[in-house]
Amino acid sequence: MLYPLIRPALFAIDAERAHGLTLAMLSRWPGRPLLQSNPVLRTTVAGLDFANPLGLAAGVDKDGRAIDGFFSLGFGSVEIGTLTPLPQPGNPRPRVFRLREDRAVINRMGFNNGGIDAALPHAAAARRQGKLGINVGANKDATDRIADYRIGVEKAAQVADYVTINISSPNTPGLRDLQHGSALAELLAAADEARRIPIQRPPLFLKVAPDLNAREIDGIARAAIENRIDALIVSNTTLSRPALQSARAVETGGLSGAPLARLARQRLADFRRATDGALPLISVGGIGSAEESYARIRAGASLVQLYTALVYEGPGLARRITDGLAKLLERDGFASVAEAVGP
Repeated sequence: MLYPLIRPALFAIDAERAHGLTLAMLSRWPGRPLLQSNPVLRTTVAGLDFANPLGLAAGVDKDGRAIDGFFSLGFGSVEIGTLTPLPQPGNPRPRVFRLREDRAVINRMGFNNGGIDAALPHAAAARRQGKLGINVGANKDATDRIADYRIGVEKAAQVADYVTINISSPNTPGLRDLQHGSALAELLAAADEARRIPIQRPPLFLKVAPDLNAREIDGIARAAIENRIDALIVSNTTLSRPALQSARAVETGGLSGAPLARLARQRLADFRRATDGALPLISVGGIGSAEESYARIRAGASLVQLYTALVYEGPGLARRITDGLAKLLERDGFASVAEAVGP
């Protein structure tokens, strides 16, 4: 309830600096036990038991410095990263822009992170009040990007509850080329082999872009099934530009937030059709309410994730969504999230 009073001060400073201050605060947050979720929200995806279906998307806490703080807000899962084998600074600043009139953000961060070796101790030390995902990517200047993903998956698999392969960021030149053809098949086969090296074998998720045509969607779905991917995260930020009001709409980078909702819904439906229910789907993009979360579940999502809505709605959003989602499920007579997943 205090966030509307704090938000003007945060919005008065650079978006990336404000984000850094928020992370610093949450890293010192006195992590308290996650309140017992309504049983109707419990669900199992890829063999993992989630207290609720709402997750924090990758990109918020790249280096895993505030994992316990984010869990304490009420998320059933927290995904850190994207982490690369070597540290990298990312693209030049400024690189994050609020589009206030549109309740959106454009970013061109470029996988800025301290490297996977620096982040894994944070992940290992976290108290894990929910499921912890680690999102991995390739360094911008890597000569062999598939080798980078193999390194990332092998290391993350030793700590994470699940590992996400991110080949859908628009801010690393050429990265999205890995979503197609033989390159995708080779990558997924290498990642599946890499996660088998540790004793544990965590589920492997694949995060895809929203800027795909029907042929590309069918190819990704087929490759994911053939290479034993456990779930698809649909989807990342978009390079497209729906009608926007903000003057910041001219900035280059990936668009996220409310204007992405329509495209994210369409891609969820497209991948539901392409996979024919063979893979769980995790919906991301433009989610900022219990109603929108419920609509994605009814449209075929087993889990949902959010990021940009936190910028505008504040830290109480997760609990508002989970409380509202439980009421919507009970209103419609569902005993669990899994029962509500459609169509």
